Formats: sequence, C-alpha cells, structure tokens
Amino acid sequence: MSSSSGIIGLGTADAPERVSVTVQTLDPALREGVMSQLRQHPEVDLQEESVSAPGTVAVLVEDVLGEAALTRLYRLCAEETRVVLVVDSLQEGRLLEVLKCGVGVILWRHEMTAPRLVQAVFAAARGDGDLPPDLLGRLLSQVGVMRRGVADGIDSPPSGLTPREVEVMRLVADGLDSGEIAGSLCCSEDTVKKMIRGMTTRLNLRSKAHAVAYAVRAGYI
Repeated sequence: MSSSSGIIGLGTADAPERVSVTVQTLDPALREGVMSQLRQHPEVDLQEESVSAPGTVAVLVEDVLGEAALTRLYRLCAEETRVVLVVDSLQEGRLLEVLKCGVGVILWRHEMTAPRLVQAVFAAARGDGDLPPDLLGRLLSQVGVMRRGVADGIDSPPSGLTPREVEVMRLVADGLDSGEIAGSLCCSEDTVKKMIRGMTTRLNLRSKAHAVAYAVRAGYI
C-alpha cells in the first residue's frame, strides 16, 4: 500500500486517462474547497453533482467516521463506487470496518493537498490501497492480534486462498507495492497484478486493502 507523494500510474493500463470524480460532504463550503483543488487537474473528470455511480471515484470528506458517516460510506460502496475517505481522525476499531466495506484509500484531512488528493483518487480508480503510514502501522498491529487469536484456536481459517496468494497478501500487509512483491517472489510485476486481480475478482473483493482485511479475518495472516 503506497504512501509516496508522487502521482503514479496516470493514464496507464491500470487506470483510465481521466477518472470521473464526485465530492461527498455535508459541508457546502468544504465541498467547494475540495472541488476547487480537483479542478486544477485536467486528468480528473469532476462531476458537479454529488451523484455516484459504478466506475466513479467518490471523495467522502468527514470530520470523524461516526454512525451517520459510516452509513453514507456503506451506501457508496453498495453502489459499486470507489471511495477515497478523507477524515480528521479514525476511531479505534473502525479501520477494519472500513476495509471490510471495500475502501482501501484513506487520507488525513491535514494532508489533503491537491496533488496528494489526485494521487489518492487514481489509487482508488486502480483498486490499489493507499493508507497513511500511521494507519498502516495500526492495521499491522491489529493483524498481529488476530493472528495470535487464530494461533490460540479462537478461530479456524476457512479455505479460499492458495499458498501463493497468502504469500502475496502477507507482503501487501507488510506495505510492499507490486514491484517489490515481484522482486521478493522472483516473478514479474505483471504476474503479481494478475494474481491480485484474479483473487479479488474470485472472492468479490474491491481492492488490495479489502483483500488484506479478508485474509486477516480468515486467519491466513
């Protein structure tokens, strides 16, 4: 899950040259501010209306992810919309809930510069994960707790992932990108991407981060 500051992969085979984007927030002034940032980038096809649709990336901006905000997030995910979640803070216990919903791109509001926001939008469009380093650390901590629970016999992992896929998911959870995973497994980056794409399609998962959450809950990692 990348956390670099450059915009990578725009106009590649993994993402269209332009991405349709809507901004979702209850604060009209905040919505206009976010939209003004996105208007600076011609690769963003900004939709003036807050209507989401399959293939669209929705930038959901919230102070905190309370119950009402979580409901809005679930609605967007149910509409097969890719989501960039922008929040001030995320309560303990909400992270896995967000990943389970299929959201793999989260951005802190204080880091929401225009280039960083566009990077997050294209990561979501590609189905990649992009978490702040501190959230990634929190995720890995929760993974460790759940792995210990499985080792103690609290849960029994069901089938679903091949041994090779488990290897890939462990490396994704460790924060490696596709190129680094390919180097570690001595295969091509295209092979890694095809493996992740096939796994997410087969298991009806929305992103690499969602796949990590699945692997954690199933007890693989």
